[in-house]
Amino acid sequence: MANATQGSVASLWRYPVKSILGEELTATEITERGVLGDRAYALVDSLDGKAATAKNPKKWPTLFDFRATLMEPPRPDTTAPPVRITLPDGTTVLSQQPDLNQLLSKVLNRPVTLKAAAPDQTGTINAEEYWPDMEGLDYRDTVTDFTLPAGTFFDCATVHLLTTATLERLHQLYPQGRFDIPRFRPNIVVAPAPGEQGFVENAWIGHTLAIGDSVRLSITGPCGRCVMTTLAQGDLPRDPGILRTAAQHNKVSVGVYATVERGGSIRRGDAVRVE
Repeated sequence: MANATQGSVASLWRYPVKSILGEELTATEITERGVLGDRAYALVDSLDGKAATAKNPKKWPTLFDFRATLMEPPRPDTTAPPVRITLPDGTTVLSQQPDLNQLLSKVLNRPVTLKAAAPDQTGTINAEEYWPDMEGLDYRDTVTDFTLPAGTFFDCATVHLLTTATLERLHQLYPQGRFDIPRFRPNIVVAPAPGEQGFVENAWIGHTLAIGDSVRLSITGPCGRCVMTTLAQGDLPRDPGILRTAAQHNKVSVGVYATVERGGSIRRGDAVRVE
């Protein structure tokens, strides 16, 4: 597989606030913490101190009705720039507003505080995940706690990659389902080389992915999916069949996780190679 051309970058995505809809990019910087500005903020429950996440839609049913956009380009080694949050009714609020937390709490019907990730913060923060009653999941009809990596608002790894081939294969297996990119919240979507079909990225695990001139990502494992992929967002309907299809045909995984071996700039259209 050495230096095999695997395709090109089809799209790039950043999610400034954890579990809120994000923004598509034409180019971005990759740092040791992933896409610059990704998961820079999270809403933290003022009652139990846990991060708000769409992984538990029973507690947070409307997070995917919000959208977040950074108000200026983020820069390495500085605090995250201010963020603009679009509420479900289309109005916008800014992270600098003194009444921001009150407004968000009112809409979410639960007291929250918008917090910025602090790489040097001590202690950890937890979040909750609801497991639907579906064959193939570790737990069923249960809510479990999990701990976020220290100093971050990531669930697990800092980069999530996905191929268009995987989305096409899932759609073949479940034609009535809409396997649109936003359902899976990837950072980097790769269009494989012609002829590559199926769950292409599974073969990358344990290898290094070279993107553009400088970025090198170590592919660490499959990206196990959760109830978030089934939720309604934008014009996408709620559809439990999305997760069920991944469970039946790809061990509940869609995409792969990666850590950053070497950062740099990447843009849409950059070549992707497996080393």
